[in-house]
Amino acid sequence: MRKPKVTRMGFALCLGCFIMVILYFNSSLKPGSEPLGERSSGQKSRRSPLQMLYDGDQVESAVQAIHQGRREVLEEACRSYTRKRRVLIPEDLKHVIVDDQHGLLYCYVPKVACTNWKRVLMVLTGVAGSLRDPLAIPANEAHVAGNLRTLSEYSTSQINQRLRSYLKFVFVREPFERLVSAYRNKFTRNYNTAFHKRYGTKIVRRHRPDPQPEALERGNDVSFEEFVYYLVDPATQREEPFNEHWERVHSLCHPCLIHYDVVGKYETLEQDSRYVLQLAGVDDQVSFPASSKSTRTTGDMAAQFFHNISPFYQKKLYNLYRMDFLLFNYSIPAYLNFR
Repeated sequence: MRKPKVTRMGFALCLGCFIMVILYFNSSLKPGSEPLGERSSGQKSRRSPLQMLYDGDQVESAVQAIHQGRREVLEEACRSYTRKRRVLIPEDLKHVIVDDQHGLLYCYVPKVACTNWKRVLMVLTGVAGSLRDPLAIPANEAHVAGNLRTLSEYSTSQINQRLRSYLKFVFVREPFERLVSAYRNKFTRNYNTAFHKRYGTKIVRRHRPDPQPEALERGNDVSFEEFVYYLVDPATQREEPFNEHWERVHSLCHPCLIHYDVVGKYETLEQDSRYVLQLAGVDDQVSFPASSKSTRTTGDMAAQFFHNISPFYQKKLYNLYRMDFLLFNYSIPAYLNFR
C-alpha cells in the first residue's frame, strides 16, 4: 500500500528538480545579468578595469611604473601627515561619479578637465544617447545634476562593494595653477554674473577699503589680491565651506580615506586619460578630448598673478593648500618668496 505513495513522492521530487534546472538556465541567459569578469555562453570573459590595472602585460610598463610611484607617494604622505582616520560618510562621496557598466569611480575636481571627463562618462554610460564624440555635448549639459550618478546616492553595502571592486581614479593639478585658473574663470569673465553676485560682492565688501557703490552691487571687478585675502580669512570657512572650484582636492576627494588606483595629473592629461580608458577597455570606443593650450593657465601665468601678493599672504595661502602640495608631490613654486 505504501508503494504508490513513495512513487508519487519520487515523481514530484524529480519534477521539481527539472523545473528548477529550467528556471536556472532561463535566468542565466537573460541579457545584461552577467557581472564584469564572468564568462557568458560562448564568449570570452571581460576583465574589470581593476583586474586590468594589475596585469602588467596589458599596458606599457613605463606608464604602470609612473602610476605605481604616484600611489606610493600618496600613501606615504597620508601616513605621515594624517593624524587620525575616520569613517567615510555619504557627504564625502558627492564628487565621486559612478559608471556601473564599466566598473569606474571618478572623483571630479573642478578646473582639472572635469567637464571633459564628465562628457566622456556621459558617452560611456549612455546618457549622451547616440552621441559618441564627447565634444558634441554642450559644456553646461555635462554639469546638469542627475545626468551622472554619484556614489553618495547608493546604500552603504553598495558603496562598499563599488569601493572594493571598481577602478577609482582622480585627476589633480598644481594647486596654485588651479587656483589662478578658478579666479580667471569665475571673476574675470563677464558672463559669470552668478559668481560675481554670490562671491564677488562679499569679497569687495569685506576686503576692499572704501568700495564704490557699483562694485558693492555688482562684484565684477574683484582683484586676485582680494580673492587671496578672502581665502585666508578664517571667517570665510567659519561661515560656509569653500566653493568646489577653489576647495582643496583632499577635501573634495578624500584621498587618504579612498584608495585611488589612478592619480592622473593635469600636466600629463592626455597620457593619463588614455591610460584610464585603456584600463576600462574603451579606448577604441571613445577618445578623451584634446585640451586647448591657448587659454589654459600655466605656471608662468600663475607667477604673474602672485607677483603682487606679499610674502606674508603667500605663506598663509600655501599653508591653506599645503596638503594638496604634499599628497600629490608638487614642489613649492619657485616664484614664491616667503622662504
